[in-house]
Amino acid sequence: MELPNERLAPGHAGGDVLALSAIHRFTSLDLEAFEIPAGREEDWRFTPLHRLNGLHNGTAEHRDNGLYSGPARPDSGARVEVVPSGAGVEDGRIGSAVAPADRVAAQAWRSHTHALLVTVPPDVIATEPVMVGVSGPGEGTAAYGHVTIRAGKFSKATVVLSYTGSGTFADNVELVVEESADLTVVVLHEWNPDAVHVSAHHTSLGHHAKLKLITVSLGGAVVRVSPTLTFEAPGADAELAGLVFSKAGQHIEHRPIADHAGPHCTSRVNYKCAVHGKEARSVWIGNALVRSAAKGTDTYVANRNILLSPGARADAVPNLEIEIGDIVGAGHASATGRFEDEQLFYLMSRGIDENEARRLVLRGFFRDIIAKIGIPEVEDRVLGTIEGELVRLS
Repeated sequence: MELPNERLAPGHAGGDVLALSAIHRFTSLDLEAFEIPAGREEDWRFTPLHRLNGLHNGTAEHRDNGLYSGPARPDSGARVEVVPSGAGVEDGRIGSAVAPADRVAAQAWRSHTHALLVTVPPDVIATEPVMVGVSGPGEGTAAYGHVTIRAGKFSKATVVLSYTGSGTFADNVELVVEESADLTVVVLHEWNPDAVHVSAHHTSLGHHAKLKLITVSLGGAVVRVSPTLTFEAPGADAELAGLVFSKAGQHIEHRPIADHAGPHCTSRVNYKCAVHGKEARSVWIGNALVRSAAKGTDTYVANRNILLSPGARADAVPNLEIEIGDIVGAGHASATGRFEDEQLFYLMSRGIDENEARRLVLRGFFRDIIAKIGIPEVEDRVLGTIEGELVRLS
């Protein structure tokens, strides 16, 4: 059977391509094309494989149990459907952008049976945000899923995708933004404390398409998200922003890639992570890739981390690979620092109690990311969750 969306880097079969190169990463829809990770691979060395409940090696027993919900606002102008999907199911609306780069994403493609499909027809301006959700399969069980969001030519919409509940879950999320469409997607990880979630985000950006993808990770025991911005058509513009608040025992990992293969495209990647509590951990691996055909690229990836307590840990690895010199600009940055006692003392000396002082500092730290959401009720929901956790942890 011919497998679409398969990319084999030169020399891959012989094993002579540097494993550290994201430009030469291998993608395939074929599960058997990927070896079972052992934890020493560059793509997996930060991930606690023993906590994935078998997602990485195929031992997770799964079931399909109607995980999708929505829309909360059906009159927005967008269509929301749950459709049969997966390997062997022919539906041209599903899977065109999917290019799994690891075994879990390939397993999710093979194993899911239905997809949540959000369609914004061409020329439609959605009047209200489209609210949809994914629920976990339940504590002690596992499931696989798929979400496709398609924005037709010259359309404009905002979609909020929330993850809630318990259990072990892996999925692919594909965002197809056609010519001159403008799509904003807000992804909320509001899992219960036991949940394990591994997700790959895939994009297809048309000529002069605009995409803003904001990911907020607050819940779950282990959450690993791998979003890839793929620029092939000229003039596309994408922004990828992330907010992470990892508490005691949580592992939250984001691995964004801005992959510039087409000319005159712009990308901005900005993540902020706060880590609080014993064995709380955030991981951010950011890649900006500028391929040889990507003339006129303008890209920048950045990450900021704040450690709120002893025992918290943040790992950050920014990477930049450039194959052409004729670009507007390309750069990366990362910084990690602890919550300074002097900041706390300054605020408390002016009559602000300790808990309120911590909330104020964290509000300021996350302010620019939260403001990108652009939906007051969702912004308040995110802030309320963060501040509620701070009160509980203080």
